[in-house]
Amino acid sequence: MNTTISHHVSDGLLLNYSAGNLPEGFNIVIASHLSVCDDCRARAESFDSIGGTILDIIEPVNMISFHQSLRATQELITASNVPTNLPCSDIENDLLPAPLNNYVGDGINAIRWRPIGMGAKQSILSTSGSATARLLFVPAGSSMPNHSHKGLEVTLVLKGALIDGDKRFEPGDVQIIDNDTNHSPIAGESDDCICLTATDHPLQFKSLMPRLLQPFLRI
Repeated sequence: MNTTISHHVSDGLLLNYSAGNLPEGFNIVIASHLSVCDDCRARAESFDSIGGTILDIIEPVNMISFHQSLRATQELITASNVPTNLPCSDIENDLLPAPLNNYVGDGINAIRWRPIGMGAKQSILSTSGSATARLLFVPAGSSMPNHSHKGLEVTLVLKGALIDGDKRFEPGDVQIIDNDTNHSPIAGESDDCICLTATDHPLQFKSLMPRLLQPFLRI
């Protein structure tokens, strides 16, 4: 994967990631980006340090039952699918970051693609919470249907390039879209584009056909 990264995760998202306030779908995207981006990883570690300092200075709270609380915490850790390791190297031909590969299972060849029209494909990851994470395959030169957003969308480019207006996103780059954006991103002409994207609301398509297919494609 390209290590010259031009588009990074915002401080606000990194702070919420460090505090554990994001849904699992967004955590996968950010963890995957951090595994290849030295800049964002350093900023995330600084937020972790701030959180540790706050824990040191706040007043302790008496726990009603230590054993019950410990057991509940252990059950939450066991049930969680959020990746706990964050290696700084990629695997599987430099395409899938290690946190993402933990969900795919066995590299890019293990991805179960499903067609969504016009040569594009998707693979929805198994996550909990209010956000959906998916891998998207968009053929070179193809565009996504025009749409807007009611919530947040965070996309990490894994292969090829994603062009949105005057901005170009290449492997390792992150695009952050909010509910004020209306767009129709295009895959770069020279190579098929593979992205990891997470959303917390369904997309708002402008044309009829995508809206009709939306319930079946879970976009």
